[in-house]
Amino acid sequence: MSEKENLKIVAVVGMSGSGKSVAVDYLTRQGVPKVYFGGMIYKEMEKRGIERTPDGESEKKFREMIRETEGKDWVVKQVIDEVHNLFNAGQKRIVLDGVYSWTEMKTLKHEFPGMMTFIAVVVPKKLRYKRVAMRPDRPFSEEEIKERDRSEIENLEKGGPIAAADYYVLNDGSVEKMEEKLAEILKEIDF
Repeated sequence: MSEKENLKIVAVVGMSGSGKSVAVDYLTRQGVPKVYFGGMIYKEMEKRGIERTPDGESEKKFREMIRETEGKDWVVKQVIDEVHNLFNAGQKRIVLDGVYSWTEMKTLKHEFPGMMTFIAVVVPKKLRYKRVAMRPDRPFSEEEIKERDRSEIENLEKGGPIAAADYYVLNDGSVEKMEEKLAEILKEIDF
């Protein structure tokens, strides 16, 4: 058995406002390092001198442009490099924050066979819209979040990883309730 087979990776997926970040924060508080897909976008935007706008529009346009010009797997290739760096530094458990597309999911499963677990955080749409409208950073109106949903599903294939996840956490209650559900899954997969 190769040393790499000891690596366990949890990828948290879900629509904007579902509670992905809360789930990822739960894991990072337990000492699990995260690799943030959006961070790869931010780093490349900075490298190219592109400013991030408060409404997230520049990030959205850049994310779609980079996938169009560099390939749908550009972001995930950067993530894979980061996962290898963390593993080589001694990490055996890693959480991925922000798998957006079916292409990214397939690429990760191919690169890390048997090491990936996908957890989808789901929430009733009306509750998700309400939470997104109330969040302190980058709140969206109902129309804005509907447009973001449409864009992410149509342009980024975001529905695939959610539909094909290994586990689902229904986030329709308190943070503590969601964390309890996550803890059960993590125990089941021996993470």
